[in-house]
Amino acid sequence: MTDSPWQGDACSLVDEYRAGRRHPKEEMQATLNAIKASGLNAVSFVDTDGAIERAASADISLPFGGIPIGVKELDSVLGWPDTEASMPFIDRIATKTSIPVARITERGGAVAFGLTTASEFGGVNLTRTVLNGATKNPWDESRTPGGSSGGSAAGVAGGLFTLATAGDGGGSIRIPAGFTGLVGLKATYGRIPRGPGAEFSNLTVTVGCVSRSVRDTARWFDVCNGHDAHDPLSLPRVDGWEAGLGTVDVKGLRVAIVS
Repeated sequence: MTDSPWQGDACSLVDEYRAGRRHPKEEMQATLNAIKASGLNAVSFVDTDGAIERAASADISLPFGGIPIGVKELDSVLGWPDTEASMPFIDRIATKTSIPVARITERGGAVAFGLTTASEFGGVNLTRTVLNGATKNPWDESRTPGGSSGGSAAGVAGGLFTLATAGDGGGSIRIPAGFTGLVGLKATYGRIPRGPGAEFSNLTVTVGCVSRSVRDTARWFDVCNGHDAHDPLSLPRVDGWEAGLGTVDVKGLRVAIVS
């Protein structure tokens, strides 16, 4: 019986499933219990019955098979709320699923359980809205996890779930990742397709994830990158993200910090 969510990275949780030490359905139930008990306000919507049902039949042979994944509420999932974190759209329901969410769940096998909080329309770098209230940083609940992907970062860093989608136009992946100690990579524009319907909305925005490890992010790119006909600006597929880890000599490279 799994009492609490997995605290390692998503890749190691897949290994646990395949070894028979954990099961996706029990992991999902532990995730949902943790979200319900949490005071971080990282999740704005939960599809409880659907998540449990999908987890029970998850294909653990897939790259992220059975992994509970949060979807940033600026993404769309067919039949789920589509509020853009804005009160005027509180009753709007999504009529489609975005390309990255479809890829991570269908190609990758991850199981989406609900929506993570974001700033309204992704417009500011903290996560506090009239619709959802303030999301808290798990390292210090008096502080913000940043934004706009604040709920995704707070949930992953706070031990509620191992992986979540995110997006970045002016820091909305990188700032929350930096504020919460996660991996956050802003992709080259077009590397991960957008839409359908959002591909021309803002040409600075790219989609991605926040994760607990570089290999989780690399595997996410392996699953989600590549051209899609709905997004004419999307780039051809590039393989080998995870396989390439550790193959490049970084000796002599320097990291600059500006304060």
